[in-house]
Parts: sequence; structure tokens; C-alpha cells
Amino acid sequence: MLVILTTGCTKNETNNMNENQRVTSVQEVAGRKNFGGQHPIITPLPCIMIATWDENKVPDVMMAAWGGQCDMNQIQFELSDHKTTRNIRLNKAFTISFADKNTVAESDYFGIVSANNVPDKVAKAGFTITPSPNVNAPIINEYPLTLECVAVEIQDYEDGGARIIGEVVNWSADESILTDGKVDIMKLQPIIYNSAVHTYHVVGEEVGKAWGSGKSLME
Repeated sequence: MLVILTTGCTKNETNNMNENQRVTSVQEVAGRKNFGGQHPIITPLPCIMIATWDENKVPDVMMAAWGGQCDMNQIQFELSDHKTTRNIRLNKAFTISFADKNTVAESDYFGIVSANNVPDKVAKAGFTITPSPNVNAPIINEYPLTLECVAVEIQDYEDGGARIIGEVVNWSADESILTDGKVDIMKLQPIIYNSAVHTYHVVGEEVGKAWGSGKSLME
């Protein structure tokens, strides 16, 4: 499974913080430009594409950035009151794909156009779907890596949004992004969202080995 950035505490956890833990007066860090606590830059943010069926089996896709892996085979994300949020409540299932360099325009379109206003937005983008054989959700054929998920926890918020945890029951990848049978990030070319200036960037070159590069400091 492709590991993506996990989100932090939930709204309820934040609201339940002990008052003694809250910072009421922020002091500036010397030698740096300070921005306070509003709109912090959490980077990199994955551009995950959440696909669902509506009540009429019309496919919907939206881009989200507040999500990531939270267990060996589980992912979580937070959504406000979207068509996608309601579709997940209805079907208890969804698929996750990853926006890439070849689908920047379409993926951004899925993030800025609501299915409430454009129900056939998947078709308008020229994308096609295949029904998942494992969960009640569509697979978007143009995204070469897809996770099929069932919703195992939906924590509703008063504003209509929700924190959703999904369990991956299967994931599949197109042969075009594989090297020696494994997903090759350089072939997938997933993009990340830069919330500082609202731009997308391609995941780049390899700069080290996990559980390997740090060994030089152990010698």
C-alpha cells in the first residue's frame, strides 16, 4: 500500500482538550518569521481522489488533502458536508486513488466542482469507471492505483462533515506503474498539494533509503 500522510487529532479530541493544555498567549520564536496558529502549513499533503456512488449509481469523485494511513490496512480522512460525505454514509464504501502528473487538470476539476451542481462531472472530465468487484463504489480507470475500501467508522460532526476510517479490502495497480512487480513512484508521479501557495508538485527523486540512510549515524 502507498503510505500517505496521516492527519492529526479529530475535532472532538481537540474540543475535549484540557483547558490547561490550551495556549492563550503565543510567543514568537526568535530568528524566524512567525505566523501564529491559523492555516498552518502541513506538508506534504496528498491529493487523494475519493470515488463513490450516489443514490442513483452515478459516480462521483472529489479531491481531498486531509487524509492518510492510520493503520496497516486502514486510512482516514476528514470531509466537510460534501456529496461524497453523504454518499459514503449511504453506501459505507468508497475507493481511493491518487492524482498524478497526467491528471492534474481533471483532478483539480473534481476538487472545485461539486456533484450537487454537476452530477455527471466524471463523464464531463472524460473519465470512465469500472464498478469495484469488492465494495459498493466505482473505480476510476484513468487513475492507475486504487484502494477499494469499506467504511468501518464514520464520526459525524454537527456541521454535516465527518471523520471517516476505511479498511482496505483490496488494492490494484496498472502494469504501467510497476517495476519488478512493485509500485514505482517515479512511474506513478503522484502530486502533492502545497497549501502555502496553492500549487501542485510532483513527488520527486529518491534521496535515501528507509531504514537504511540513518545507519550511517549508528556506526
